Amino acid sequence: MYFTLKLIKIKNMVDSINLARILRTQTLKMIYKANASHIGTCLSMADILAVLYGEILNIDPKNPDWSKRDRFILSKGHGAAILYAALAEKGFFPCQWLDDYSQNGSKLTGHISHYVPGVEVSTGSLGHGLSIGCGIALAGKRDNKRYRVFVLLSDGELDEGSNWEAFLFAPHHQLDNLVAIIDYNKIQSFGIVKEVLDLEPLKAKFDAFRWSTKEIDGHDHQQIADTFKQIPFVEGFPSMIIAHTIKGKGISFMENQLAWHYKSPSTEQLTQALAELELKI
Repeated sequence: MYFTLKLIKIKNMVDSINLARILRTQTLKMIYKANASHIGTCLSMADILAVLYGEILNIDPKNPDWSKRDRFILSKGHGAAILYAALAEKGFFPCQWLDDYSQNGSKLTGHISHYVPGVEVSTGSLGHGLSIGCGIALAGKRDNKRYRVFVLLSDGELDEGSNWEAFLFAPHHQLDNLVAIIDYNKIQSFGIVKEVLDLEPLKAKFDAFRWSTKEIDGHDHQQIADTFKQIPFVEGFPSMIIAHTIKGKGISFMENQLAWHYKSPSTEQLTQALAELELKI
């Protein structure tokens, strides 16, 4: 039994790593074709999304509005491209839709849209996702529903005061069906987070706000999966995951480079990036 479980664990990790590679590949192609932006923020959360959609979320692509589904909210809605890629890979809609991402008449807008199957709410104006997630989680608790609510935020987004109201609200209402994930890549739109508005000590802040908080490597698939499987970390408290990530992760010339918050790859850069992803196992 031990070895069987070990093999299953290894297979799940290999599958999620492969899914992350596919998501990065699809996203690069989408952003290149649309001459769009936000590739850096998409790449930093690729591994988190791969684990969530690969083995954690209780969802049914054939029935996107299933009442018992887990709810996932991408509060940093500018990272739309890679969430669309994840939803397409899971079968919520045809992968062909990805070809028209962020183009006139496309269903897949540049910031995430709830008109797309599998998307819970439209986001993009930062600071709203967690408050909405609190409301959905509170409704679930009061209606005795067993679904969970996952909200992925950016670190720069924490500059929005509305988030801190939600950070107060969730533990007060004992929302242990709520999980907040911070994509802590430490670069926001116009600079380094520490220089624009320093968030540290970040874990201590959430501890003080009475969240049950864990810090992880946001690119270590096994660590990500093991952490998600421990939710709720403490019964009666919302769970907070601070995922330390790298902006532009997976592409050597994009990693930790501020320019890739807005920049779109050239044909030569796309070719190099796709080649790098093919070399990764």
